[in-house]
Amino acid sequence: MLLLAKNEKILKMANRRDRIISSNRRREMDIMRLIPRNSYMEKIINVIGTPDIKVITGVRRCGKSKLLESFKKYIDENIQDANIIHINFNLPEFEELLTFRALYEHINSLYKENMQNFVLIDEVQMCEDFEKAINGLHASEKYDIYITGSNAFLLSSDLATLFTGRTFEIKVFPFSFKEYVRYFDLSDRYEALSSYIKEGGMAGSYLYKDPEAKYDYIADVFDTLIVRDIRQKYKIRNTQLMDRIVDFLMDNISNLSSARNITNVLGSMNEKIHHTTVGSYMQYLCNAFAFYKIRRYDIKGKKNLSSNDKYYLSDHTFRYAKPGTRNMDYGRILENIVAIELLRRGYEVYVGVLYKKEIDFVAIKRSEKIYIQVSDNISDDKTFEREVSPLLQIKDAYPKMLIDDQIGRASCRERV
Repeated sequence: MLLLAKNEKILKMANRRDRIISSNRRREMDIMRLIPRNSYMEKIINVIGTPDIKVITGVRRCGKSKLLESFKKYIDENIQDANIIHINFNLPEFEELLTFRALYEHINSLYKENMQNFVLIDEVQMCEDFEKAINGLHASEKYDIYITGSNAFLLSSDLATLFTGRTFEIKVFPFSFKEYVRYFDLSDRYEALSSYIKEGGMAGSYLYKDPEAKYDYIADVFDTLIVRDIRQKYKIRNTQLMDRIVDFLMDNISNLSSARNITNVLGSMNEKIHHTTVGSYMQYLCNAFAFYKIRRYDIKGKKNLSSNDKYYLSDHTFRYAKPGTRNMDYGRILENIVAIELLRRGYEVYVGVLYKKEIDFVAIKRSEKIYIQVSDNISDDKTFEREVSPLLQIKDAYPKMLIDDQIGRASCRERV
């Protein structure tokens, strides 16, 4: 049995905005703090010396470059015979290496015998035909290779095509709630959650003290993602349709969606569009880690369902940083946070279906399985029973959880 917190609200919604900035925060800092991202570092450290090409992926500005810098520091401090060849294509001193042959020859010129030769390349896609250089270096079997790059050019689905060698992908997400608490050194977890709901995990925004400036930064990150990582990669001509699909998915976080129902909604606006085009655009958004698609799972039949999925943003603050979508919906935001946290922890995540009732999440990892319901307010008995009832109908012995953002009284139900 798992204890279920059924408690009073942290704050009334009308007062939440006023409590975003706590007096005990370290908001006076003028430079970005770096905190250890231990779960990602552990994954990278565990594959040191393997023959794989290590590829760090994730949404724009989620911390891929900083992670690579932290890994370089780890090598410096812990591996005595390391020869580190570090190239950051954001810096002008590497401009002469923007062709694959120049990059390949430069790295080979820095190779040292009888040492562990590490190749760390940031923003590798800026080098023309970069995959030729990486494949050549990998084929020589002399280097331990780690790369980051734009989502448009290092899609998970493209890695096997780009590289002839086996790849190991490290999937990086924006700051989790735990990382957010650590960054600001917060002690009151409940007040911290209220702030995290508003501020999210895009750490670059933390430097801005004005809330509007924060949201402008977050909106700019998302706009750049759409323009550079999607429109340019896929040569999107109907940019207005792409924008409307983004708006629809943002407005319908946690709702079941499909290319056909989006087509029907947008098509009612006297615009000729085809559901295959809409489906392709939705896939592009997922490829660039703007959204994550969560499929439905038949709990009784133990099989995936093909129709209708849910889409969650890689960071929930994108939803109300964009103009026209600033209205807060705490239930949907909390559900988005839980979905991304489960993905961050390496679970396969599904929407559960049982006897025409829905379980928000079925999280599976090897032999582990967890059923989860999410609600922002279960203080009302009817709401509480509605949320817990589907969990009680599941007859297996796997853990069942109801997550809410309240504190105070505690309650439990059999098997929940």
